Amino acid sequence: MTDTLLTELAVDRTAVVGGAEPEPRTRLDRGRLLRFWLYRPGLVLSVAVVVLVVLAAFRPTLFTARDPLLGVPSEIFSPPSGQHWFGTDELGRDLFARVVHGTALSLQATVIAVAVAFVAGGALGLVAGFVGRWVDDVLMRIADVLLSIPALFLSLALVTALGYGTVKVAIAVGVAGVAGFARVMRAEVLRLRRAVFVEAAWSSGARWYTVLGRHVLPNSIGPVVVLAALDLGTAVLAVSSLSFLGYGAVPPAPEWGTLISSGRSYLANAWWISTLAGLMVAALVLATNRIARALDGEWAQQR
Repeated sequence: MTDTLLTELAVDRTAVVGGAEPEPRTRLDRGRLLRFWLYRPGLVLSVAVVVLVVLAAFRPTLFTARDPLLGVPSEIFSPPSGQHWFGTDELGRDLFARVVHGTALSLQATVIAVAVAFVAGGALGLVAGFVGRWVDDVLMRIADVLLSIPALFLSLALVTALGYGTVKVAIAVGVAGVAGFARVMRAEVLRLRRAVFVEAAWSSGARWYTVLGRHVLPNSIGPVVVLAALDLGTAVLAVSSLSFLGYGAVPPAPEWGTLISSGRSYLANAWWISTLAGLMVAALVLATNRIARALDGEWAQQR
């Protein structure tokens, strides 16, 4: 044992003297992280947009101190200026304040919709892929029926049955996206069922819940998380579309889709009401899609 320790010390000393000591890992990781962000300015801008939207949702007073519901009759249809960055609407309300305060409603609906699709679709796909047999056939036929209906039409039918409101719109949009998550999760579970480490776990006598919770689920959740990030943009569009049609929050709640809808009657003399609110929706959708593509690329490299 003493000889072994002396040999290891000699090898370590030789490596240090010969200049073979590796550079600290933290320095390499920081340099790689810095290059990662410098070579991806679009991704940096997308992350900044998402961070600003999240801050506006939780702390709107950081961006404006104006009341989004207070109208000034003398300032009706004021164009964008230094006093009113996004102009005012038909009641003299500051449009920038309404967009900022409406972020909470739109983001809340988006997160609920993606969470419903992620949890319900992931659970269905996990059960279908892990159990197999007739359970897989029944669940996938249900998913095929959902996929055969356009998502917006299905959301519209569900929200008509559920009723009006931000949460009900979010649930309708989430249910419409369940089938896509179920398909992706099922495909990953089927791939992992034949993996060597899963077969080894079965051979060692592990229980089914141990194999499912320790081996299958952690290794199959990655693509579903990427799909959830990509589905954020789709959910923003779907929620805004249903709010535009009048199924969202009841006015004067400043939801983004409602703001766009309220300004369509004044496009000739007040283009900024619909245009600037629509640009906010477009910016968030593009930012989430860019982040999702970056996550997808990283996951593909790891696989």
